[in-house]
This record gives sequence, structure tokens and C-alpha cells, in this order.
Amino acid sequence: MSSPWEQIPLFTLPDTTPKASPESAEKGGSPNTTDQEGVTDEAGPEPAAATHPEFHEQVDAEPDEQGDAESDEQVDVAETPTDTESPELASAEAEADGDAFDPPVWEALPAGEAADGHALIVTAAGTYTPSGRELTGPVDSLEKLDKLIRWASLTPLGAPAQIWVVGLAACELLGWVIDPGSEDDVDDMEALRTRAAAELTATLHATLPPLLDAGWELRGEPGHVVHLSRTIGNFTSMVDVVIEPYVWTYWNKDFGWHNRVGDMGVLGSPAAGTYLPDDDLPAARELGRRLAWCAQHLGVLPGPTPARTGAAIIDKIKRERTRSGKGIVVTTPGPVPPLDGPPRGDLEPAVGWTRVPEAADLEDACRLVSIDQRAAYLASAGMLELGYGQPKHLTGGAAAAAASGEKGAPFGLWRITLPAGQTLSLPEKLPLPHPHMLADQPVQTWVTTVTLDALREPVADGGIGADLDDLDITEAWVYPQQGRVLDKWAKILREARKTAVDTQDAAMKGFIGSCYKGYIGRMVNPDMWTSTRMVHHHQPLWRASIIAHCRWRGRRVAMRIAREHQRWPVRTVTDSWVYLLPEEEDIADESGALGKMTVEKDVALTDTLLASMASAADVHEVNLAIKAAFTDHEDTAEDEGEGVL
Repeated sequence: MSSPWEQIPLFTLPDTTPKASPESAEKGGSPNTTDQEGVTDEAGPEPAAATHPEFHEQVDAEPDEQGDAESDEQVDVAETPTDTESPELASAEAEADGDAFDPPVWEALPAGEAADGHALIVTAAGTYTPSGRELTGPVDSLEKLDKLIRWASLTPLGAPAQIWVVGLAACELLGWVIDPGSEDDVDDMEALRTRAAAELTATLHATLPPLLDAGWELRGEPGHVVHLSRTIGNFTSMVDVVIEPYVWTYWNKDFGWHNRVGDMGVLGSPAAGTYLPDDDLPAARELGRRLAWCAQHLGVLPGPTPARTGAAIIDKIKRERTRSGKGIVVTTPGPVPPLDGPPRGDLEPAVGWTRVPEAADLEDACRLVSIDQRAAYLASAGMLELGYGQPKHLTGGAAAAAASGEKGAPFGLWRITLPAGQTLSLPEKLPLPHPHMLADQPVQTWVTTVTLDALREPVADGGIGADLDDLDITEAWVYPQQGRVLDKWAKILREARKTAVDTQDAAMKGFIGSCYKGYIGRMVNPDMWTSTRMVHHHQPLWRASIIAHCRWRGRRVAMRIAREHQRWPVRTVTDSWVYLLPEEEDIADESGALGKMTVEKDVALTDTLLASMASAADVHEVNLAIKAAFTDHEDTAEDEGEGVL
């Protein structure tokens, strides 16, 4: 009996069609259409290739694809293993070479079957289902790749069906070889990335004609993902070929990591140590596990980026709600309305603030502790009532009256006057309650309903205790409908994240974080959602509301810590707060719920660092001292914060 990921010597397709998982019921028999970025609108099946005479002519008497799924008449294909959950697979090769091998915890987790029928993995050794069932030998030509795709009849799952090409050796067999040079030869990784991306596109254009001649069409320019589509009758089937060794040619461009390769979606992060194993077969096994994990826990295949994965989950929920007629369905974008005197920069900026510590702060301090909200944006996204529909513009008394309804202020934007900070009884050791607020003069600005409500909270709860009259509302854009639009989306991601945490699956925990942070961050960018089927993802006011909610909750916690521990922060960035603390004092929340404060970094203060804090003349020197204290912990500390989106 063969083991998963074992090489099959001949390119002979089995006479069975891989079974699609129950999730493929989403296909519903309707045409499968997607936009160029590869997120499906309706997930429909591709008709079986055996129903088309031209397929028989190309395959030259391959076994009937519609045959018995349990047939024993397979040729040159090993028996399907009964156990695809072998954690020893990746370590076997290393032990055979006499090398000690201690894989990360997540690489020993079982590979499920939820992505089978939706994705395939191609290596130089052969092709496999995500669960590890071997299918064929090496795919050493584009003709064989076409043959494999047609035979597999993969169905979409939130995203188009996927063929993953793993390892440079597999790329070489298909002629997909580029040589952009070494990172040692360039001053900026962006230059190398740009050159590599251009070479990859040129190489693909030169090598793809056999696929195009076979009836496939390109959707957009080919790169690390080759978006293929083929129309037969009323059906359009779509397949994304993802070239794993070249994914880095895109990611630096998207997230701007300059001289280091950062997070690469479901593949992980080299900097965080969650990227795939170095060797091809262990890498293929781990990738298969991650694909199955996404299919099982998210209900979709991973998109070309984490943000697209987040969007795919939203769209799956949207389709389910449309079919059932239950739940909120948003089909239109929510761009920022035309504002008179709009704020510079973000509508609701994240906070960034530092103060010079006083002698009392340093008196018994021996630790520098950073706390932040656990999955803050995900927590807020599931809590908030968000608006949709065509907003109504109100001015003068009508705007002020709209904010004082029986059910509170509706979702919208409000032009208010923030009072001068020094006129209020606010703590001196905290930033002002809103980033647009100034100490010495009032400021007129636009805020979301979340901020309007937060400012009306007592000072002890993070607000300024303002009445509506104090805020002088002069104008508003009010939305006709509102509700917890993202509640189910947040629940899916929250439960998936918990699964990853419970199983010590750092790779998928990091991916979940990238999904919700990436999606919420890109709500603001209309260029991300240009397809008519994706415009509803452009929701900058939702993003602004989520940021405002996290900012207010963080300030409320800082006030509680001050009451209970008499401790004040020396720095805050987004949802992270830095404190100088004595030995064994714990200011984090006991609860493990999302949105609660958890310890991000906790380091002992050396005499040198303590002296740097004590002698700091301005906030710049304080920031340098904090950075120096945390430098050795940047890559190892658990990053629960949301960062800058």
C-alpha cells in the first residue's frame, strides 16, 4: 500500500473522479462565473469532460470518468491509503538522511478531505489531492496539465478550483523558470520583485499556448496565479493555477515589506517561521493540510490574498442568505458621501501617542509590558450594527434631531465640534479621546456614530461626558438600514481562530488574522473591488466604525487599569498599550474572549534601558528606548494587534 505523497511513476489518470466534499453542494447547477481576481459569484459545476466528444479524442481512450468510484481496475495507480493523517510523513525523509527533524506542531496535524474535489497539488514527483491521495506521476508538459485539469473536473468552493504547483522542480518540468538575480545584488527587494514578476509574466505568455490552444482563456495577466477559464455551452469553468515558488513576486508589492518577504497568505510567513517546509513533498503535504483546513473551517478555498479570502466568506454568506431569504444581504457599495470639510487622512484614525514618563512611573518599574486587544478588529466587526443603503443628507436642526432618537443615533456620519481638550477634565496621562481633537482649540470634524456615542460616555468609561448640544451637530449623513452585517462572518473566523489556537496551529492562526485584517483594511479601497459582483465590499464607513470602536474600547480599558492599578501607559499605537510595571503585576484581562486585553510583550528592564527612560527629554527618545527594549522580542512575541491597515 502506498503512503500519501509517495511518487507515482507513470502519468496515468485513475478511472475515478475524486469525490467532491459536501461543501460543493454550493454549486447549485448554475453557471460558474468569476471576476478576474478569482472570487466566485455563483459556484457552479463544470460539466464532466467525458460528455464532450473532443475530450475523448485528446485523451486517447482514457478510462471513463463516470465509472464506479470504488473500481479496482485502476492502472498503475497505487491503492488509496486508508490513513491520510500520518504525522510522520514529513519527518521520514529527514530521518532517512540521518538528520534530526523536529517539525513545528502544526505540520504534524492531520490533513482532512474537505478540499478534495476542489483543489489538486502538483509536485515534481506527482500529483495529489489535498488529503494526500496520489493521482499521477509528474506533470512534465502543458498538455498533461490540461489533461489533468479536464479529468479532475474540480468544482469551486468560494473561489475557483485550484491547481497548486509546489517546488521549483515542478515549475521546471512545465518550463516555468525565471532567473531575476539574487537579493544580494539589489539594494531593495522591490526591485528584485518587480523584475521577477515581469520575467514570470513573459515566461508564462511564452509557454501557455498549449493550454490556450486546448480551449482555455486567460483572465487578466498571468503571474504567480494563472487565472484560466473555459466555456462549454452555458457553463464557464474556472481554474486558478497557483505557482507556489513565485508567490513572493506579488506579496511585497501588495504589502510593502521592502527588504524582507512578509506574510504570504495561506503559505505563511518566512519571518514568523510559518512558511511551508523546504522540501517539496513535506511542503505539499502541509499545503494540502492548509487547503483542507480552509475548506473545513472557513467553507472556502483560500483566495489569491487573505483579503480575498475574507471577501469569499462574505460572498458565501451572501449567497446562502439570498437563497434562504433570511439575514441581511448587502449588494451595494458604501462610499464616503460628499463631505463639506472632510478630515485630512483617515476618517477615523487609529491612535498613536507617547508621553515622557515621570519619576513616579519609574519608581518601582522593572518590566516593560505591552498589552493589546485580542483580535480587536474581528471582535468589533461582530459587535457593531453597520449601515447600508442610500444615505440621507441632513443639516441644521434635522441633523441634531436625528442623533437623539429613541433608539439612539442611527448609523451614519456626523459633523460635530470637538471641544478643546484643556477645557475638559481629562486624564493628563492619556491621549485625547479622538485623534482629531486639539488641546488648545475646538475642532470641527466628521465622525462615525461609534465615536458620537463614545464621546457621550463618562470620562471613566473612555468618553468626555458630552451632551449632544456640547458637540454642536451641524450636518449628517444617515443610513436607512443597519444591522449586524458582519456577525456571521466574524463568527466563522472567530471559531476558526479558536480551532487554530486550541491545536497550536500558528500557521492557520496567522492566516486567519491576515484574512480579517486584510479584508477590513481593504474595505476603504474601491480599486480592490472594481468588478460589478464585488462592489459591495467597498465599505469605508464600516472600516472607520470598526477602528473607532477598537480605539474607544482600548481607552475604556486604560481608564479601568488606572482605577484598579494606578498605572498609566507611556505609549499607545492602534490597540496596543505600553506600561512600566513592577514585578508580577498583571494588568491584562482574565477573560480569553476576543477584544479583551492580553499580554503581547513582557520584558525585563535593564539598568541601561531604565536609565534611557529616566533621561528621555522628549517622546522621540522614549520611543527609541521602547523599541530597544522590544527589539529582541519582535519576531517571537505573539502578535494579536491589528497594526496599520
